[in-house]
Amino acid sequence: MRDLAELPKVHLHVHLESTLRWETLREIGTANGVTVPEQDATFGGFAAFFAQNSLVRDCLRHPDDFRRMAREYCEDEAAQGTRYAEVSFTAAAHGERLDDLDMPLTAVREGLDQGRTDFGIDVRLILDHSRRRPVERAWRTLDLARRHDGVVAVGLAGDEAHPGEPFTEVFAAARDAGLHVVHHAGEGAGPGSIRQALDGGRTERLGHGIRVLDDPVLVAEVRDRQSPLEVCPSSNVALGFAPSLAGHPLPRLREAGLVVTLNTDIPALIGTPLTLEYARVRETFGYGDAVLAELAAAGVDASFAPPETKARLHHEIDAWLAGEA
Repeated sequence: MRDLAELPKVHLHVHLESTLRWETLREIGTANGVTVPEQDATFGGFAAFFAQNSLVRDCLRHPDDFRRMAREYCEDEAAQGTRYAEVSFTAAAHGERLDDLDMPLTAVREGLDQGRTDFGIDVRLILDHSRRRPVERAWRTLDLARRHDGVVAVGLAGDEAHPGEPFTEVFAAARDAGLHVVHHAGEGAGPGSIRQALDGGRTERLGHGIRVLDDPVLVAEVRDRQSPLEVCPSSNVALGFAPSLAGHPLPRLREAGLVVTLNTDIPALIGTPLTLEYARVRETFGYGDAVLAELAAAGVDASFAPPETKARLHHEIDAWLAGEA
């Protein structure tokens, strides 16, 4: 079996705030007067997820905080063999909280630029918006995306119990502005969430999308559209959307002919960086190197990377599989 750390990978579904190293969080928190506890060795599901998101928000206050988070993200991704990533960041929420709409995004972009220089990884941004929050903030998110380089897409995240319909005009405007659109859908909610994301939401990929299997007609439609799924098995298990890794629908999604990419979602929270995600999938489902290379190549094709970057990454994946890496 080839070394999975050496497999050239693309990472399409990962939240920047959920990549922050715990030791960095503690240092930033101390500097900003926020008490950060010792990291719990066990992940407590949604309660822990919301608690850590709140803690990260409290700690991130100054430009250097955001720059450091972004640069360290690049360092950690490069160590996983990631060559290209599209990382989600809730820019407008941070900007409103800190009464400076542009500062968090500007600082993150600076950190990513430094990370590209230091570690040779190309990272673009997806600005996400919580479905629970007002449409006005979604428009502010779109405004940020239009004005800042390095942003390739915008989209909805958060609890799918909150419908996507109120945001339809925002994402139509995003597509008209030349931005890509990527929504979370089909994770906690069923096929209706996916249909809305594809049609009124105009999504080009499905963030998670695992509930597509609930509707055979929708499976055929998603397959015909070749809409990629950003599948995050360990996160789905940790958050209660799959009973176990062995019980995760990833093999059935592939068997249905759907485009499946492999991602982590919230790696720092659950202790699962991208190479470990690949390793767990290999061990759990018995996938050989050729299948793992297919998953990596699917990520390349599903990305919004420039054509020359995609061609280079395909060549590097083929070399890894041939034992030439």
